[in-house]
Amino acid sequence: MMLRHNRSNKSNRTDTGVIELENVAYSYGGGELLSDITVKLAPGSFHFLTGPSGAGKTTFLKLCYGALLPTAGHVRVFGADVRTLERDQVALMRRKVGVVHQDVQFLDHLSVADNVALPLTVSGRHDEVAGPDLGELMTWVGLTDRATGLPPELSGGERQRAALARAVIMSPDVVLADEPTGNVDWDMSQRLLQLLIELNRMGKTVLLATHDLSLIRAAKAQVQARVLRISNRRVQLAGADL
Repeated sequence: MMLRHNRSNKSNRTDTGVIELENVAYSYGGGELLSDITVKLAPGSFHFLTGPSGAGKTTFLKLCYGALLPTAGHVRVFGADVRTLERDQVALMRRKVGVVHQDVQFLDHLSVADNVALPLTVSGRHDEVAGPDLGELMTWVGLTDRATGLPPELSGGERQRAALARAVIMSPDVVLADEPTGNVDWDMSQRLLQLLIELNRMGKTVLLATHDLSLIRAAKAQVQARVLRISNRRVQLAGADL
């Protein structure tokens, strides 16, 4: 099955995080957006990232997979400092990190299934596209009936589920989701959350950025999750007062 269980699970975690930020700062346009951040995401953990709009949630996620480099401090992904990675190494690293972007983009001339399979095509694993795993993945996200349709025909919730399928088609160890429920109703938010919880139960490390505290409260009843809050340019572990 495409969504393989990770070898390292919650029962055998070590002190090494799959993603580690150490004294990280990031400046943009002459101003410091994030400052002195030290965070470790353990294998198989589930984290929420919250904070007001403009606080830097998307920037934080981009730092986590090397789309941005810190202006100070160190970011390590699977033990490697992102500053030291060459282009090919970055590409290999990103295959192990699935990202659901806030602004979901598809190639509108390709079918939904072909869009979901695009990471396989780009990575030279095109032969896997026609395999049963793609159909299994489309069933998992509830888009079997939409597989041959085009992206403009999808609703907001369907687009987010297609984006999640595309993010996990390479069976990554880490899934980063940037406000995936921001433009969908509560029922669809819950459905997307359930998919992410299922991934976490399979051993995937999940980091979900959201401003929806109700979603976080709903999740904490189902999964052992830690909540990171961006406040005053820093990331703090939130208490139980959510």
